[in-house]
Amino acid sequence: MSEAKPDTNYFDFYELPIQFNPDQNAVKTKFYALSKQFHPDFYANESEGKQQEVLNLSTLNNKAYQTLSNAKKRLKYVLELKGIVETDEAYQLPQSFLMEMMDVNEALMDLDFEPDAEKLAQVKGDVDAIEKDLANELNDLIARFDSNPTASDALLPSIKDNFYRQKYVDRIRERLPK
Repeated sequence: MSEAKPDTNYFDFYELPIQFNPDQNAVKTKFYALSKQFHPDFYANESEGKQQEVLNLSTLNNKAYQTLSNAKKRLKYVLELKGIVETDEAYQLPQSFLMEMMDVNEALMDLDFEPDAEKLAQVKGDVDAIEKDLANELNDLIARFDSNPTASDALLPSIKDNFYRQKYVDRIRERLPK
């Protein structure tokens, strides 16, 4: 058993190809197998170094599972692995998208000053529609990427753009009155 490096790729750790939608049964099976293999109780009589190594591997297994089993975390993780998205990156959203969002933002500001149930329902409907379009676009891009990962790096900029537009819409969703 080799010691895991802090920058161990979760896909390599789980012996899976890098994909946006890995087989979730394979992810779960590998998680449970490694959970048993690296259970601290099995190493209670080992050296302190060995116990620490097993604890590190167990922690890595938990982080890998949390990331690979969550679609949003996995999307960000794959984009970071591919060097397409960087932490705290100042990404420039397309002007057309920002213009579309300006209407939604203005409606939200109006609702802050004048609550209106009908207008709120309209804004929520608009945000739902935008989210649905983004999700459909992303699902199409991801399906194309996963079906041929080696030739699909050309899709990564479009996936990145979708990722940042979704993050923007998520922030708008948080501003919507409950």
